[in-house]
This record gives sequence, structure tokens and C-alpha cells, in this order.
Amino acid sequence: MNTEERSRIITLVKREVVPAIGCTEPMAVALAVAKAKEVLGGVPKRITVSLSANMLKNAMGVGIPGTGMVGLPIAIALGALAGKSEYQLEVLKDITPELVEDGKAFIAQNRIKILQKKDTDEKLYIEIDCHNGDDNVQVVISGMHTHFSYIAKNGEVLLDDRVKTETKTEEEDPKLDMRTVYDFATTAPIPEIHFILETAELNKRAAEMSLNNRFGHGLGRTIFMEPKSQFFGNGIYSKILSYTSAACDARMAGVKVPVMSNSGSGNQGIAATLPVWVFAKERLKSEEDLTRALMLSHLTVIYIKQSFGRLSPLCGCVVAATGSACGLTYLMGGTYEQIVYAVKNMIANITGMICDGAKPSCSLKVATGVSTAVLSSMLAIEDEVVTSAEGIIDDDVDRCVQNMASIGTLGMVATDSLVLDIMTRK
Repeated sequence: MNTEERSRIITLVKREVVPAIGCTEPMAVALAVAKAKEVLGGVPKRITVSLSANMLKNAMGVGIPGTGMVGLPIAIALGALAGKSEYQLEVLKDITPELVEDGKAFIAQNRIKILQKKDTDEKLYIEIDCHNGDDNVQVVISGMHTHFSYIAKNGEVLLDDRVKTETKTEEEDPKLDMRTVYDFATTAPIPEIHFILETAELNKRAAEMSLNNRFGHGLGRTIFMEPKSQFFGNGIYSKILSYTSAACDARMAGVKVPVMSNSGSGNQGIAATLPVWVFAKERLKSEEDLTRALMLSHLTVIYIKQSFGRLSPLCGCVVAATGSACGLTYLMGGTYEQIVYAVKNMIANITGMICDGAKPSCSLKVATGVSTAVLSSMLAIEDEVVTSAEGIIDDDVDRCVQNMASIGTLGMVATDSLVLDIMTRK
């Protein structure tokens, strides 16, 4: 692989693997509101937020960092009062308890209206309409959580880039396949990919904070503190489950701690990172081995998400755990063929897990995903693989990924609609 090819992949990874505080969907909404406030020149008197179905689903039930509150209204209010668009997905990192109280008052004044945007086929779409006396501003984020595609003030268009962002990005990005992912991760000069270690530093801090407290459903801490080790013991497996689910517990509960996301999802970043880091730490692997395993994991997630898009009806932990299965298999001494086996074993097992929004119970799904990653890697190292005679698995690993993507997008459209209907009727 030549220098230019490596450079394009590194640019892709650095764009997709970024820090975020809180769930990326409400943070993206807060980011759009913050930008609208800045263009308006002051705090708006009225805000109308129109969201695609997937955005609405993922933002309804998750904790907002530093607030002790759940859902979109407080994220919108704080975006208007104190958000800074320059912070991107850390848009609310400057909030204080006093600002939270101001946000509650903002909500109580009925200044916020939230709607579902039904006339768009974009999975990730945020439209903000802010008014302040005679002035009004429209801001649209679409395709990616931080991509402003339209900005207008008082009818004057300041930015118009409404060409479907995901399509544009696909045309510009390097075309990945499983072999390219493996070759890059295992041969790129270490100084070029050393930055990926930051994912472990950031995400393990979130996990350790959660293990010392009780956030969300406390799944990670429950596994970690399990009395008399009656189920899991104190081995690598239990530590993988506890650290990964603990970081998710903290994030979904709205703890004000940054995590390193992948492809627009903090939970995906957590699941792609912590199983690999725990295994490397427990087995005393070298920093180079950890670096390559983390890059393999994260780039596999990015590769698979190229077929899915940002948001889909299928739970992102399935994709992220497939990445960690690759990283684990590599650390176990696996060959490329055995890493392919791990991917096939993953796809054969938990493809079809629904996404019913971001919320505290996501830690259960993350734990299920990384548990399957461990099992898939263990079988792969023994040269055991689900074959093309079984279910949706194909001899070609890239075709397997496409099969999973087809199920997770085309095949689950009706499921996604039903899930949102159930959530909004409660």
C-alpha cells in the first residue's frame, strides 16, 4: 500500500473516530441549535426542531451530560443558551448547574417545538427554525452529525450544500474491503497510526468512572462487583464485559465525560475499543500489537458502516462488536483467514438486533455484542467458522457484510417504523 493510499485511509479514520460528550444524536441537535443561535445573533425566542425518524428515535430516551435530565428539550434549550458550535459534538461542554436551571425555565416557557420530518429520505436529518422578533434563521445538519448542509437568515441563503452528504462522502472516501482493512492495520508504519491509542485512553476513563459509581442500569459495575464470582469469575471475559458496558452505562446516563466515537456513535467507539484494550492489557501485549489491533477494529467498523450509513434500524453494537472481534482475533495471533472467520461468526449470530433508540439499556446490547465477539474469536482461532451452507453467510466475507447491510437497511425498514410507532405511543 503506497503513501497516498495510506494517507487517505488515515484521513478517513481521523474524521470518523472523534471525541464526543453524550449521545451523538441529541448533541448533533444541540450543535445545530447552537449554530442557529450564533447566526441569529442572540438566544432565540422560539425554536422549531424537525428530525428524521431515526434521529428522533435515537434522541428521545438518553441522558444529557451534566443535566440529570433525559431527552431532546434540555439539549435544545442548552444549545440555545450556552452551546458553542466550534466544539462540534462536545457542544455542551461548558454548561454549569446554573445554566441547567435556565434551560429548565426555557423549556417551561414552551419555547421549543419538536416534530418528525416526514418528507425526507435522509436517515440523519436535523432542521432548526429559530425566531427572535423580526429575525429568523434556518439551519440543517444532514448526512453526518456535524455537517451543516444549509444555513439561511431572513431568507438570505448563507450556505447551501444539500446534495445528499452520505453519497458525496462515499464518492470521496477510499473504497474499503476486508483485505484492505487488514493490510492497512497490520502493515502501516506505527508512527502513522499511533494516534488510535487515544481511543483507549479516553474510553477506559469513562469505564473506570462508571465502575467506581453507579450510572444508568449499572451493568458494568454489577459484573465487576459480582458477589463471590458466581457467574463470570475474574478473568478476561468478565473484564471485557464490565469495562465495555460500564463506559456505555456512563454515556447513556448522561455523565459529563468524553468518549471516542466511531462513525457518529459513542457506543460504537466504546465497543470497538475496550474489548481490544482489556485483552491486550491482560495478556501483556506490546504497544505495537495494541495499536494495530485497535486500528483493525476501528477501521473494520468504518468499512461496515460504509454499507449501512450513519443510522440504521440495526443496532450499531453489532457492527462495532464485529470490529472488536477482528481486533481480538489479531491479538490472539490469528491470521487474516481466521479474522475473516471471526467476522462470519459474528454476522451469523447477532445480525438483526433492533435499534430502539439511545438509552441506558444500550449497555445490555453492547454487552451482548462484545460477548459474541469473544465467542466468535475463540472459534475462529480454532479454525471454526459458520459456512456458506448456513443462513446468510457467504464464502466471500465482503458479500457477508453486504448481506448484513441489506438486512439492516432494506430488510428492517418496516421494523424500524414499527419500533418508532411503539416508542411514540407510550
